[in-house]
Amino acid sequence: MKQHSSSCVQNQAPILKIIKPLLLEKHTVLEVGSGTGQHAIYFAEKMPHLSWQASDQVQYLSSVNAWINEAKLSNTPPAINLDVTQAWPALEFDVIFSANTTHIMSWEMVVDFFQGVGKSLSENGLFILYGPFNYNAQYTSQSNANFDQWLKDRDRQSAIRDFEKLNTLAQRAGLTLMNDYAMPANNRILVWQKKSNF
Repeated sequence: MKQHSSSCVQNQAPILKIIKPLLLEKHTVLEVGSGTGQHAIYFAEKMPHLSWQASDQVQYLSSVNAWINEAKLSNTPPAINLDVTQAWPALEFDVIFSANTTHIMSWEMVVDFFQGVGKSLSENGLFILYGPFNYNAQYTSQSNANFDQWLKDRDRQSAIRDFEKLNTLAQRAGLTLMNDYAMPANNRILVWQKKSNF
């Protein structure tokens, strides 16, 4: 059944503005945590040179594939089951993209996520992560503080993650921070690149 997220509609154009120039020379994208499936269709349609592989845990795949089947794009294969704590597909991708995922994962899942990214990115590949992040263990806005409290009330293991801790995980996975973009609604886009000599 097709699900719909209003936040996807609100953030997809600002995200596209940032990532489109970064992906001009790329060919394959793995989206981790495709959620409703809206982002996969929007970005694949706007960047037809990319093969956009959507993925999520099995319980979310029906919505993702409903969007894919309805859009009938040539560059969106069926979504695949991906639990970041389990074995990842034995494939390499030029880009791994994920939006609004690390704050709904447990910290252990975030650690597994970054390890999987490091193994699944091709040489010089990009890891693009969108969402809210803390800096120096501080919220960047009151709205983010309120959101973090809502997350923790919903699930004690959820939380807005500290940029510094995420960057440490990235470095351990062989990734180097390339840029940190300010986005609307107190969000950011973090872009790491896999080192060729790792």
